[in-house]
Amino acid sequence: MSSTTSLNLPEVETWPVLSPAKRCLDLVLAVPATLLLLPVFALLALWIKLDSRGPVFFLQERIGRGGRSFRIWKFRTMVTDAERLGTQITIGRDPRITRSGHFLRRYRFDELPQLINVLKGEMSIVGPRPEVPRYVALYDRAQRRILAYRPGITSPASIAFSNESELLASQADPETYYRNTVMPAKIQLDLQYELQATVWSDCTIIAKTFFRLFGDK
Repeated sequence: MSSTTSLNLPEVETWPVLSPAKRCLDLVLAVPATLLLLPVFALLALWIKLDSRGPVFFLQERIGRGGRSFRIWKFRTMVTDAERLGTQITIGRDPRITRSGHFLRRYRFDELPQLINVLKGEMSIVGPRPEVPRYVALYDRAQRRILAYRPGITSPASIAFSNESELLASQADPETYYRNTVMPAKIQLDLQYELQATVWSDCTIIAKTFFRLFGDK
């Protein structure tokens, strides 16, 4: 599912032009952040290796701008072959999550390697979270407009649904609830934001993300 044709997307010509200022902001933030965080990456990598068997990084196929697939980088927070042992969504205190994984997920440190995706131009700092192919295949025509934008590490929907795992855990059928309720709501929030997004509003989203992660704990 790596081509726009297979996803039956709108014509590329109708999509908004990517903002050079936004790409500049991504590089201004991502380059120094990556360099400064290298020691932290090394410590987290060591912890992950000592905590459980398996690789340090988890690479997963996601769908980006234009319906093109790419591999998203994350620190591994689950046991090896976790996707074969359960669903592609994480629900509450998922038993597949490792001890180090609980900490990494709580503060979203597992997302830090996505700075690599930002440097490669596959993602932005702020943008709609990229979905796996099976969920993108469920998008209706209106929802597929979200694929006109470069996906990001954080977004308004990420902030609004920061408790998504706990929310899903409270449902009788988490998978159906995610497909029918959570996913459409997240797409709508991010689409509304992207239609009027600016560099300054992106900076605000970044600040709100830090506050949500660290300000109330």
